[in-house]
Amino acid sequence: PQAANARTDIRDCSTDPPYLPPTATDTTARVTALRGAMRALSVQAYVVPATDAHMSEYISARDARLGWLTGFTGSAGTGVVTQEKAALWTDSRYWTQAERQLDCNWELQRTTWIESIGMWILDMVPVGGNISLDPFLFSIGRVGLTLPMCGQLPVVDLSPPRAAPPSDTWNSYRQALQGSGRTLLPIETNLVDQVWGDQRPPAASGEIYSLPEEFTGSSWQEKVARIRQEMEQHVRHPTAVLLSGLEETAWLFNLRGDDIPYNPVFYSYTLLTNTSISLFVGERRLAAAARSSLRAGCPGPLCVELQEYGQAPDHLRQYVQGNVTVWLGTEYTTYGLYSLIPQEKLLEDSYSPVMLAKAVKNTREQDLLRAAHVRAVPIPAAPRRGGGCGCPCPLTDAQVRDAVAVIQYLLWLEKTVPLGELDEFSGAQHMDALRQAQEHSRGPSFQSISASG
Repeated sequence: PQAANARTDIRDCSTDPPYLPPTATDTTARVTALRGAMRALSVQAYVVPATDAHMSEYISARDARLGWLTGFTGSAGTGVVTQEKAALWTDSRYWTQAERQLDCNWELQRTTWIESIGMWILDMVPVGGNISLDPFLFSIGRVGLTLPMCGQLPVVDLSPPRAAPPSDTWNSYRQALQGSGRTLLPIETNLVDQVWGDQRPPAASGEIYSLPEEFTGSSWQEKVARIRQEMEQHVRHPTAVLLSGLEETAWLFNLRGDDIPYNPVFYSYTLLTNTSISLFVGERRLAAAARSSLRAGCPGPLCVELQEYGQAPDHLRQYVQGNVTVWLGTEYTTYGLYSLIPQEKLLEDSYSPVMLAKAVKNTREQDLLRAAHVRAVPIPAAPRRGGGCGCPCPLTDAQVRDAVAVIQYLLWLEKTVPLGELDEFSGAQHMDALRQAQEHSRGPSFQSISASG
């Protein structure tokens, strides 16, 4: 039955029975199953974030644990489930969306502050209770940001690398619960994954390919040498750099993938030492050319040892048994990995040296950035399909290629709209197809926003 509320697109939990719009998801069975898994481990509250093991802003369907558990598909949020209640925290961008997608198993908390989450947990969980989370889904937290010194001003991108709430970290929960008589208990087996079972989407299997040097301006060997030089020059002389952010490994090795929609990255970790390189990735997914490039220096210090993605924690645990110092960035390193390294063997910054090096654009990258905004900049062109001169000639910029696709789309609209068979969704699909046909296109950077009226 419809609620007395005039709006029918949002839930109304005040009626008997509650009113739910067609967009809401029935989560009763999912929440019940999670509570059963919690009881088996003596857990009184379980925290579920909206990110993955690499602190990615955008995530794959396989990592959309919060979305599956709650029905809420916004890109930012935190869920907490106790034996009696469940609540979702999200910011004002998503309040209306949450009211449309949540059922009445969930309270909507209109804030993202950790203080709010902490107080709610303390109200719900008695003294002596356990609050648990997956330690591989929470970063450590921010420490002082150190920027590299150099003799001239480089082109540096200092925009925030991700939009996830900065307070949703291991340290923020530890501090919120400290002295409360409750225990923050990390559990490596993700309980949402456990109850999701075989309905969880499969792991990514797309090909991982090399990005040509004409687009990067620097080989991966040169990048590795630069990072090793920074390690040698650092006052603490770290013996290794641990990379957890997906864009870090992709940039370092000039590799790209499609594991996350609209992002050219792939699931991986890297441990770069003074004398060795370990890349944790699905080896069978590497294109032949990419594998050959990574293995060309074997044996030797530029030989990339390929190991399976899931072996990273065990490898790190074994590595830190020696006389070593591991340099990492706390913004992208999860507590699950961080906790494996003894404190005296840690060198911490907010961002790893690779993330900071990635922000400083080389000459080729600067030329390509200008070419995206100024037509026909005279720089060496990338080889075109079907061959190319390889000589200095104007590069047709991405903006011009996109303009061609838009003009084609507008012409198609003029012919198609009068037929009365076109809607916004099919229009967006056709726009994507036209852009995909343009040279160098690897797909859109976000889902097309299409509307009319």
